[in-house]
Amino acid sequence: MKKTGHILIVDDDQDVLFTARTILKREYPKVSVESSPNRLETLLRKEDIDVVILDMNFKAGVTSGNEGLFWLKKIKEIDSTVHVILNTAYGDINLAVQSMKEGATDFLVKPWEKEKLLTTVANVFELRQSGKKIKKLQATETALTEDIASVYSDLIFQSPRMIQVMETIKKVAQTDASVLILGENGTGKEVVARTIHRLSHRHKKAMIKVDLGALAESLFESELFGHKKGAFTDAKEDRTGRFEIADGGTIFLDEIGNLSLATQVKLLSVLQNRQFTPLGSSKSYDFDTRVISATNQPLYEMVSNGDFRQDLLYRINVVEIELPPLRNPKEDIPLLANHYLDIYAQKYQRPGLKIEDRCLSQLSGYPWPGNIRELQHAVERAVIMASSRVLKSDDFLLSKPTRAVPKDSLNMEDVEKEAILKAIEKYDGNLSKASEELGMGRTTLYRKIKKYGL
Repeated sequence: MKKTGHILIVDDDQDVLFTARTILKREYPKVSVESSPNRLETLLRKEDIDVVILDMNFKAGVTSGNEGLFWLKKIKEIDSTVHVILNTAYGDINLAVQSMKEGATDFLVKPWEKEKLLTTVANVFELRQSGKKIKKLQATETALTEDIASVYSDLIFQSPRMIQVMETIKKVAQTDASVLILGENGTGKEVVARTIHRLSHRHKKAMIKVDLGALAESLFESELFGHKKGAFTDAKEDRTGRFEIADGGTIFLDEIGNLSLATQVKLLSVLQNRQFTPLGSSKSYDFDTRVISATNQPLYEMVSNGDFRQDLLYRINVVEIELPPLRNPKEDIPLLANHYLDIYAQKYQRPGLKIEDRCLSQLSGYPWPGNIRELQHAVERAVIMASSRVLKSDDFLLSKPTRAVPKDSLNMEDVEKEAILKAIEKYDGNLSKASEELGMGRTTLYRKIKKYGL
């Protein structure tokens, strides 16, 4: 089966051109020949040429090889991806080797045998094809990175508090400072991380996310720093770690508060030294990666309790961004609701939908324990299920705090549920203040709200 490709032979010896073309025509669909290199520039700009077999001397009596060097440089100036095989005589071997430093891929020594010609051209052609694939993969990566950024790039807000957050984002994006993003589940921490990356000078490279909350401790080093074949029982081949993949770009360490103390030590060492060592290797590698971390855990409280290293906290939060819960401020809720309405109305082909004004007011008064993520899912479901073009409160099926607690019950769960309800009401849905009143962390309060269906 013939390979898909274009081979160009440039030689002033007609016998060489005829023989080479005859042999290569059996393997490649397009083989062109030229007796003079003067048409090289025209051909390279017009044709997609994979491999050029180039003679080193064209003028009668000239053996210096300078002509070959000149045209080699010319080819590389026009298209650096074209691979060049130098066709040389015995006495020019040293010059041919030197020419490879100038960009030639290989060389043939005249007179060559058929199998030598075929093998050399095949090897160089495969290198060219590999280069094409790598270039395509890089282009695909760039496109995917841009697509991901476009999906996550929208920060929708109008509240003064979020305007301040955006100002911080713009300032820190222009630097390589490590950023720590704090906030409850669903507040948009990943959106903020991707916005920082998109606005940074690293935006043409990928942002690689690592969900540390879902990563088993035994896989921590392999996932982040990679491993060598045979490093452990199931290491059947080399693996590239996330820090290496993200080199030149950004690594987003989500749920960093879930790391054990042992893995915190390993991460701290890597961040301090700006080097990582793959499992099973004795060689350390430098990396140039911007680090953004996020968590919904109370890291400062964890430091006080000895559950999180203070030196690691200092390392990851050169700049700290705390995202407010959706219920505080409430000004962004109508804006976000209409934003997601536009998205899902288009996705599910339901044009002309709108949210009733009274419903928007009710949405603004709802505490949204799941924050923006909960609002997004609520709007999506309403778009799917609504029977009218005007979405009303019933279409959103919002749960409401209920006093379904038996009067005077001494059951501990009933007592706890009643206390939570009172605290939420007292602070008008502000779960941060409610959790302080109750003496429990925000994450614990959120978990109990879900448990009791509040």
